[in-house]
Amino acid sequence: MAVRRTRPRRVSASATHRVSASKPSGMTQATKHKQQRKPTTPKSAKDAMDDDMSASAIQALITQSERSPFEKRVWTALCQIPRGSVTTYGLLSAHLGSSPRAVGNALRRNPFAPQVPCHRVVATGMALGGFRGDWARHGVESMAQQDKRSLLKGEGVKFDDGGKVLGAPWAGWAKVLS
Repeated sequence: MAVRRTRPRRVSASATHRVSASKPSGMTQATKHKQQRKPTTPKSAKDAMDDDMSASAIQALITQSERSPFEKRVWTALCQIPRGSVTTYGLLSAHLGSSPRAVGNALRRNPFAPQVPCHRVVATGMALGGFRGDWARHGVESMAQQDKRSLLKGEGVKFDDGGKVLGAPWAGWAKVLS
């Protein structure tokens, strides 16, 4: 059995404060770490997308953010990918006239996930690809990739026995992005 090794996750001071503020007496450091790494369940991601924000509210957040114009274009394109569909880094980058690596970097910096669905972008061969800046190592999925798979399964995306997404990637973007 392969040993899974992942990089330590950076936790902001505000995230640490939220955990310690709600910390019941006797909570160990390991328990705090597990609490911070709790994966997003498909149900909670669905609720967030369906209940919390409309498409126009999400677009307003993107537009008003102090991020680069390129990142805003990437995130706007993501919002057009239908629930239950995936696209690839290559198709998205071709649509934007950029490189797959630049698209991946913009996805990694997406502060609006899961409402801006970066989990719907997979590798060109339909393998899961990265998520939150993390990739599989030595054939073992990271926790972030397990979260990505859960989000996609929660949207109805199907996988083959090898872990690849079944079906063709979506490429139906509107012709003009602002």
